[in-house]
Amino acid sequence: MAEGRTALMLLAQWKPEARARGFAHLAFGAPRAGSVPGLVFIKLLGSGAGGGFTLAPSFSHQGLFATFESDQTADDFLSSPYTDFYRDNSIQFCAVRMTPYSVRGAWAGATPLVAVRQTPERGPIAALTRGSVRLRAAARFWTYAPRAQQSLKYAPGCLLAAGLGEAPLLRQATFSIWDNTAAMDAYARSGAHGEAIAATFRHDFFSESLFARFIPTRIEGAWNGFNNGGAPFMVSESKAA
Repeated sequence: MAEGRTALMLLAQWKPEARARGFAHLAFGAPRAGSVPGLVFIKLLGSGAGGGFTLAPSFSHQGLFATFESDQTADDFLSSPYTDFYRDNSIQFCAVRMTPYSVRGAWAGATPLVAVRQTPERGPIAALTRGSVRLRAAARFWTYAPRAQQSLKYAPGCLLAAGLGEAPLLRQATFSIWDNTAAMDAYARSGAHGEAIAATFRHDFFSESLFARFIPTRIEGAWNGFNNGGAPFMVSESKAA
C-alpha cells in the first residue's frame, strides 16, 4: 500500500431535499483506493444526531475520511465532481486537509497514515480517534462514552468536534480541531474522557483502534459554529509548525 502522507476530512449536513441521495451516497458512494489518483484509503462515515455524539443516528450529517499520497492529490480530490456533490447538496460543508504528525494503530486492518511532521510547537492541531468496539464490551463502553464525548463540545480550546462512525454502536470515531496540543491533552487526560480512557485499557473495549494527530494545512467552510467564512483558508506554515 502507498503511504498516506496527507489526510482529508469532509463534514456535510445535507439539504432536506438531498437526504435520500446523501443516504444512498453513504451506502454505495465510496470510490476504491486506486480508482482515484493518489488515493490511499477512504471511509464514508455516518454521524450522531445533529452531527454529534448521541446514540440516535443522524439522517442529514455525514463525514468522509481519506488519505492521499500528497497535498496535490488531496487538492485534486477537493476540486473534483465527487467533492462538489457534497458542496452542492449541503447546508453545512467543511473540508480539512491535514498532515499527520502522530499515528498509532490500524483501521480495517490497514495503517492508512504515516507521520511525516514533527509535533508542532503551536496550533491549530486536529485529532482523529477511531475504534471497533468489541460486541461483549459494547454495553459497558456506552456507559462511559456519551459523557466523555458530550464534554468534548465544551472543552476549553476545542474549535470543532464531530461524532462519526461506520456502524451504529460498534464502530465509532471522533474528529476534533484544537487551539493547541496543551488544550487537547488537558481534555484527553482529565474528567469524563480521562475516566473513559482508563476504562478502555482496563476492560479492553476495542478490537482495533486508531489514534492520529495532524497539522491542518487547509480548512474550507463551516461546521456547527466553526466558520472560515465558507472560503478556503490556508493555515500558514509558520503558525502550524
